[in-house]
Amino acid sequence: MRYYIVDAFTDKLFGGNPAGVVLLDGEVFPQEKLMLQIAAELRYSETAFVRRHSEKVFTLRYFTPIAEVELCGHATIATFALLHQEAGLSGYCLCHTKAGELSIEVGAQVMMQMATPRIVANIEDTEAIYRALGVFNYQPSLPVQIAYSGLPDLMIPLPNVATLQALKPDMAAITSITQQHEAVSFHVFALSDDGHTAHVRDFAPLYGVPEESATGTANAALTHYLQKNGCIPAAGDFTFLQGEAMGRPSVVATRVTADGTVFVGGTAAVVASGELNV
Repeated sequence: MRYYIVDAFTDKLFGGNPAGVVLLDGEVFPQEKLMLQIAAELRYSETAFVRRHSEKVFTLRYFTPIAEVELCGHATIATFALLHQEAGLSGYCLCHTKAGELSIEVGAQVMMQMATPRIVANIEDTEAIYRALGVFNYQPSLPVQIAYSGLPDLMIPLPNVATLQALKPDMAAITSITQQHEAVSFHVFALSDDGHTAHVRDFAPLYGVPEESATGTANAALTHYLQKNGCIPAAGDFTFLQGEAMGRPSVVATRVTADGTVFVGGTAAVVASGELNV
């Protein structure tokens, strides 16, 4: 098995969100225990395991260091950017995932179709959520909701970017709350007028990821959330700046077509490669 380290949502080395990518030669995936061990060894928030069925048809499975997840946006972007750079893959491809079949447009920028977005739940009691972030006595003007576009994430608004960057998250409390609401992460955002739709931070300690520098699925869900709450147009192109507090700024692009289909995309940089001796 060949493995790669790829920084997604950036065109510069050591920026964006790093992912492991493992290219498989066989007809079946390795045992789940082995894939978990590889993901834990690589130590990135997600590692994608890739089976190629034909020229433009693939199956991807995604593992954090402690669990399998149905979909990972940045690892998908990393995978297809890698295949474009290393193998010349281009055009539209089909990607099978546990979240469904996705259409991927591969070129200098990779754009991936997300699972059909939806609002899963409204959260009425938000005091504990904000307390877990170190924010007190704040009544948001937008609702706290669980939004889905492949994974369920809590969408948590803040008044401004300064408050977002000054958060003091309590990881134990966030773990408990995400588990209680059957969500993957706290996706915390502040709207901006600096050329980006919003600045965001994402905390997923329940899955072994204290903070992530770029999250494709969560920003796709955030795009849908913002549309449903009247913050952005029903169709168009949007960008989200993430990872600033980690020193790994990432630009996540989303696109919504007239029929409501959501795409997430960006560029990626291949950092390293090697061979797994398993």
